[in-house]
Amino acid sequence: MSSPRTIAVAVTGASGAIYAVRTIAALLEAGCQLEIVFSDYGRRLLMEELGRDAKVDRLADLLVARYGEGVRRGAFVQHNNNDHGAPLASGSHHCDAMVIVPCSMKTLAGVAHGLSRSLIERAADVMLKERRRLVLVPRETPMSLPELRNMVAAAEAGAMILPAMPAFYQQPKTIDDLADFIAGKILNALGFDQQLFPPWKG
Repeated sequence: MSSPRTIAVAVTGASGAIYAVRTIAALLEAGCQLEIVFSDYGRRLLMEELGRDAKVDRLADLLVARYGEGVRRGAFVQHNNNDHGAPLASGSHHCDAMVIVPCSMKTLAGVAHGLSRSLIERAADVMLKERRRLVLVPRETPMSLPELRNMVAAAEAGAMILPAMPAFYQQPKTIDDLADFIAGKILNALGFDQQLFPPWKG
């Protein structure tokens, strides 16, 4: 029996907290071991967009309440974004892939230019230097020329740019349906099968 995959999930301060929690829940439902890092604004985002009870230190309760007991198939640990000595900061640490969802433009710039100012940026740099999968989920519109150039630089370094742009061919009825689509796209990008939205049939 193969061991569960270990995935790093970073949450930064771009709007789109629902994309983050849906992705985390889906990865846990798939039985993954997650290493989660919230930036300071990522923590604030959770409460501002999902309600005052959506606190990082009660993340497990939030996930079960929103998505059910299936999230208990996986497990997670949280790291402080200021802890540059956390395991994620080292290439010798086993971590299969990483997603930053949502990815702020500040974080995108830091990843694109290898600044490693925080654990999130350092962990992303580790993914790139070790040739592991890194998915960045920006949510910004319109985009400036520096932001577009940073996306190109990150893509040239090996990251996948997966903008939070939900489709509508699946006829979504709720905001959760839109979150399912983006989370499903992220799971596909990380190499997982997913049933969060139906594939296009042509």
